Amino acid sequence: MSELATEPRTLRSLTEREREQRFDALQRQLPAAWAALRLNLAGESIVVVPSVSLDRVVDRRAPVQAFEERFLFLLLLLRQPRLQLIYVTSTEIDPTVIEYYLALLPGVIPSHARARLHLVAAHDASPTPLTAKVLERPRLIKRIRALIPNQSLSHLVAYNVTPLERDLALALGIPLFGADPRHLPLGTKSGCRRLFAEEGVPHPIGYEDVDGLESLLAALARLRAERPRAEEAIVKLNEGVSGMGNAVVDLRELPEPGSVGERAELEGRVRGMALELAEMSFDQYLAKLEERQGIVEERISGAELRSPSVQLRVIPDGTVELLSTHDQLLGGPSGQSYVGCRFPADFGYARAITREAAKVGARLSREGVIGRFAVDFVVVRDQADVWSPYAIELNLRKGGTTHPFLTLQFLTGGVYDQETGLFIAPSGREKHLVATDHLESPLLRGLTHIDLFDIVARHGLHFDQSRQAGVVFHMMTALSEFGVVGMTAVGDSAREADELYRRAERILLEEAGQAFTEPALPVDAGGG
Repeated sequence: MSELATEPRTLRSLTEREREQRFDALQRQLPAAWAALRLNLAGESIVVVPSVSLDRVVDRRAPVQAFEERFLFLLLLLRQPRLQLIYVTSTEIDPTVIEYYLALLPGVIPSHARARLHLVAAHDASPTPLTAKVLERPRLIKRIRALIPNQSLSHLVAYNVTPLERDLALALGIPLFGADPRHLPLGTKSGCRRLFAEEGVPHPIGYEDVDGLESLLAALARLRAERPRAEEAIVKLNEGVSGMGNAVVDLRELPEPGSVGERAELEGRVRGMALELAEMSFDQYLAKLEERQGIVEERISGAELRSPSVQLRVIPDGTVELLSTHDQLLGGPSGQSYVGCRFPADFGYARAITREAAKVGARLSREGVIGRFAVDFVVVRDQADVWSPYAIELNLRKGGTTHPFLTLQFLTGGVYDQETGLFIAPSGREKHLVATDHLESPLLRGLTHIDLFDIVARHGLHFDQSRQAGVVFHMMTALSEFGVVGMTAVGDSAREADELYRRAERILLEEAGQAFTEPALPVDAGGG
């Protein structure tokens, strides 16, 4: 066992400060472990724990296992001939799903890759974060440690980092590629607004640290005083995810700012505000606001609005790397819920948002942040055809754009050129994608992932390595129970990627509909 590994029993007895000190010592191993991955050394390994340790605002049914399987694209890293991958999930992954991903590997014998893949399950389907499940099971931790061939050449990867993921890194004795939990306040809605202001990044007018009804009403009154023509305001919980902690307040046709009747009218609007998460009540939202705090800001409006994002990372030596730009596809009651993306973002504003995101990246590097992060923007086009960007969120974690882009990158070996805003494969061809985590319909519950594989084969929906185009599916085990599946469509142009996406969507829904409309087979009464 590594000298820096901490037994779970010992870990429980440590103070927060002692854990932070041990984590700092462990993280000093990360630069060497990170550099070794490029050297194809014997004993290289990555431990993947795709735990979704996020505040989902209210408890609700969710495809926990499917979210954990969303990052199976990391199996494509097994194209490195000596790398060992240890992938941990709540419950066991169906072998056919593993076979699907290994079959995508370019230039690799699937059986050779499978021998270097180690699947570990907690056998716990509860909605508890996966990392917590692992920490509750000392023998499971011991099993994972035993699978790591060389702890000096290994690191831990998680979806997002909380004190749970830090403690798991301590228990395994390997460094973690992700933001230190001490940096998490920078990624809250209040924290990122302060960071944007300090770094001169344009962002909507608004106010931080809103902690209840009175604070919310005061912030809205202040907003109206500064922006009398503001039509809508957005309230955001500090740790809301994918827009689910947002609410919209209608500010139109209210009494004059500062007038006698303004407060009463504002309270009425607040109590009737449109919550992005439909199943949440106003009282539940207010309780969350009081518990976690949040922000109020003007909702940017204009003739044409779009919602792009920029993905970056800070590697262990402090270098900031621009990874990609995406146009986000939004849905939900007020169009604030993330449902998918297009890559790359429109060239009309890609450089502008990249320039502003670079300021954020430089600041995070100075703060000592490590790992992937994304800056979300709203851009609005004026009459002179000029796009103006406004930063609205900083996500110190992987997100909905991470797995589509890395799937593209791992499959094609291409690179993103920030000067041109294009992704170019080694063949010299441009590559574009359209992706979603939310192809959703009650009809899809009539399909299993085995049915999906059959449909893919019969209709030629698979990813074709010779053309480096086609569709890659994910979250497949959510089909039968939740009627949800994710997919990434890759083409040589934005139009081709969109056409592939729409064709796959149409075929899946048509096939699912047939499963409901075809008559049942007659019962064989002949007794064989």
